[in-house]
Amino acid sequence: MLHVKVAGEGEPLVLLHGLFGSLENLGAVARFLTADFKVYSVDLPNHGRSSHREGADLPHMAAAVCQWMDSAGLIDPVIVGHSLGGKVAMEIALTRPDRIAALVVIDIAPVTYPPRHQDVFAGLKAVDPTALTNRAEAESLLAAHVSENAVRSFLLKNLVKTDSGFAWRMHLPDIQREYPRLISENRSDATFSRPVLFLKGGDSDYIKLEHRQAILQRFPAAQLKIVPNTGHWLHAEKPELTAALIRKFLRGPQPASPEHIG
Repeated sequence: MLHVKVAGEGEPLVLLHGLFGSLENLGAVARFLTADFKVYSVDLPNHGRSSHREGADLPHMAAAVCQWMDSAGLIDPVIVGHSLGGKVAMEIALTRPDRIAALVVIDIAPVTYPPRHQDVFAGLKAVDPTALTNRAEAESLLAAHVSENAVRSFLLKNLVKTDSGFAWRMHLPDIQREYPRLISENRSDATFSRPVLFLKGGDSDYIKLEHRQAILQRFPAAQLKIVPNTGHWLHAEKPELTAALIRKFLRGPQPASPEHIG
């Protein structure tokens, strides 16, 4: 069962968040889009308030979102995904191309990435939620592995108070087990010919020139826009501009090929 928040009126638009996140992470972009779209913000499997399941790799996450779209009566929505959410969105587009009107992929490519989250996993594993008496203890334990305050704050949004203490809201064991498959390439034996926009953080290295062939092989109608002076979390750093680019892409004419990738 996927947890979903719905706001706004208009054509359906589905938002998918990134690794370790929840639907709240794209909340600022969602608020800017609700004037034009009916926005469905989704917690991915094993994240946020969605149910836990074993073996939730990219194909299984894509299937879970498709199953939810079926139950919600969404025939061909726009799907917008950031990072892991972008990989899930691409997997849906390549597996069920008839189910998506258009695709927006935020700062991720359909390629295999080297592991980037070893310190995060080490920090999360160092925290035993059942032994905590307050959130400051978790912050201290996490700080030994994760130096950035913003990243720690982001991760600790997963720590929730229970009747007996604390618990992780996300299904950490399965996320860690499936991690190599969550950062693996999207299927390369299919194409999605409908409009696709890739949004790249100007200071991020998640989308590179060397990814151009992998992108166009799967998404021949893709284009790319750069959000300047932002990193991987461009949706949080410049939500109004990010939403404006998404809106313009969906409302304006669609070019046949990318302006620039890299």
